[in-house]
Amino acid sequence: MSDRSTDATAKPSPSATRAWIRLMRAQRVVLAAIEQDLKAAGLPPLGWYDVLLELVRAQNGKLRPYEIEERTLLAQHNLSRLIDRMEKDDLVRREAFAEDGRGRWVTVTETGRAMQSRMWSVYGAAIQTHLGEKLDDARADQLAELLAVLSRTPSSSHT
Repeated sequence: MSDRSTDATAKPSPSATRAWIRLMRAQRVVLAAIEQDLKAAGLPPLGWYDVLLELVRAQNGKLRPYEIEERTLLAQHNLSRLIDRMEKDDLVRREAFAEDGRGRWVTVTETGRAMQSRMWSVYGAAIQTHLGEKLDDARADQLAELLAVLSRTPSSSHT
């Protein structure tokens, strides 16, 4: 099997181009619908949920900012402003490292845990409405497998 990534002149096939366009459109449509559902319920945007979920999942409910950045794929400058807003709403708090006061933890508060739970009730229902009602479980599993192929890094595709 050849490695086409080194060929700068490689062009996508019409099928690959069609798949890309549909993937991008589907992502935009479904995310916009979910964001609208959250907004209609008076809840913060989806990015807040992603940060809260990662903090709730983390040991002791805290992560360093770079760990949140890696887990959510939010850019550092966007994440910093988002954490500022979330801290203002008492969803998270920043704490100095006990070992070395220069670094910071971001810790989820009880208010943040409650918000993550409230958001999930709307977000989960939105996933069902905008995806689950359109795909049966077999097709959803098939889509998940196809997307997993796209998510693999080039180094992991050789294993």
